[in-house]
Amino acid sequence: MKLSQRQRLTLAWIALAFAAFALIWLLKPVLAPFIAAGVLAYALHPLVSQLTRRRVPRLLAVVLVELMAVLVLLALVLLIVPILSKELPLLREQIPILASKANVYLAPLLKQVGIDVSLDIVSIKAFVLKYLDANLEDWLATALSSARIGGSLLLTLVGNLVLLPVVLFYLLHDWPVLLERGWNLVPPRLREPVGGFLSECDAMLGQYLRGQLLVMGALAIFYSTGLALAGFDLALPIGVFTGMAVFIPYLGFGLGLLLALLAGLLQFANLYGLLAVVVVFGLGQLIEGFFLTPRLVGERIGLSPLMVIFALLAFGHLFGFVGVLIALPLSALGVVALRHARRAYLDSPLYQG
Repeated sequence: MKLSQRQRLTLAWIALAFAAFALIWLLKPVLAPFIAAGVLAYALHPLVSQLTRRRVPRLLAVVLVELMAVLVLLALVLLIVPILSKELPLLREQIPILASKANVYLAPLLKQVGIDVSLDIVSIKAFVLKYLDANLEDWLATALSSARIGGSLLLTLVGNLVLLPVVLFYLLHDWPVLLERGWNLVPPRLREPVGGFLSECDAMLGQYLRGQLLVMGALAIFYSTGLALAGFDLALPIGVFTGMAVFIPYLGFGLGLLLALLAGLLQFANLYGLLAVVVVFGLGQLIEGFFLTPRLVGERIGLSPLMVIFALLAFGHLFGFVGVLIALPLSALGVVALRHARRAYLDSPLYQG
């Protein structure tokens, strides 16, 4: 069977796509910092462009933008420090008391349904004193012991943390050159449709990023205000951290909820703290799910909640934590590609017969 030139070209492009996917699959253990740096470079290069248009040298603009990004990430991580410094001493004091209350109130209820549970208060107190009352030397010894056990994992983590800003710097500095080289590889006869497709993808991703930033800011204000009205001492750091961490779908909200539940349980030592967290975070989820995300993000991406969950699971399985970060942006590109594929299919003889 002889193939037409168009069919041969189609098969060649399919073969190239499979080869690229196979290469990415084989190299995925080392691609994490490069993928993360690529996503950050795409998000940050408009700031570099704005500075260069104001006659700032590109090298200086890249340094300033990357320094700003590093400071923002460090500030987000450091929000956990006051939370831990406040909650660890409370944990040491409250865990034995809470365990005693659980024996008094919960054990009889569980026994009525056939579950016989009795907490060993002495062992719990000894465990708490051992691990939560340790000094700096004990914590350092534990950390070094863990580093010896999981040395390869620690080296990989440190290597990625060092490599990420380096790769990001070169990508931001050479971004126009890289775009031009990539564009020159596109065959001239395909540049018009490819250019339209890439422009549509760029517009969708820009709308997604702007919408996500608005959602993060609104949720940070809401959670901080709600927890402050409920009387939480750590309302500001927990609220801001939860709002900023929602860029990691589900995982960021879950971590913020866990910190808030722990803070409520330790500060109030009764059901009020737990109920207050449930009310504030429940309202936050309703506002995010039914108003903020659909209006500011979902309408721009065109993904249903079920597809969002599938994309997160699929990309997380393929690329780990970095896959979770890039799941929604790449899914948005997939929506654009499927839209063009559907249009081509409806115009093809295969559909029209």
